[in-house]
Amino acid sequence: MSCIFYLASLILLLDTKMRLDLYNNSSYNTGAGILKRLLWFIVNVLFFQNPLNLSSGLKVLLLRIFGAKVGNGVNIKPSVNIKYPWLLEIGNHVWIGECVWIDNLVKITIGNHVCLSQGAMLLTGSHDYKSSRFELITKEIVLEDGVWIGAKSIVCPGIVCKTHSILAVNSVATQHMDEYGIYQGNPALWKRQRVITDLV
Repeated sequence: MSCIFYLASLILLLDTKMRLDLYNNSSYNTGAGILKRLLWFIVNVLFFQNPLNLSSGLKVLLLRIFGAKVGNGVNIKPSVNIKYPWLLEIGNHVWIGECVWIDNLVKITIGNHVCLSQGAMLLTGSHDYKSSRFELITKEIVLEDGVWIGAKSIVCPGIVCKTHSILAVNSVATQHMDEYGIYQGNPALWKRQRVITDLV
């Protein structure tokens, strides 16, 4: 009996395959109509993904026009890609480095004094690998005050980086990061405590 059950399970496994032709994300809501998304696509290409170092003040103004909540003293470098500004909240004195990709299919909240170094990626979307239809999964990201995301590092969907935590260069955050913790690797693991020695 167990042999028959094993063979049936094996046949079922062999018959289960990825079916991208059945992929359907019609239940996903971008939070904006097609015209707004088209206008943002053009603005994003001209003013944000542009390799020229255009004024951060202009970029902040454009983000606010498109519904982002943006604080004061925000510095946005060239070649930044932002998916949907109406799903973005940025605090005061935030630095966003060259080639940062904010892929916010759902809300991303960035606190005060946060630094996103060159090539960092904030990814709110993934796919269900257990589903033959490769269904879309989205989860919000929160970067609390004083967080530093190192160059070419990735924050995965649903992650909360607690206050003043650091994700080291070329690391991948797949779990929440504790406050003042320094994390490194893929997946990123706690390495040591962040100690700020000079008091302002």
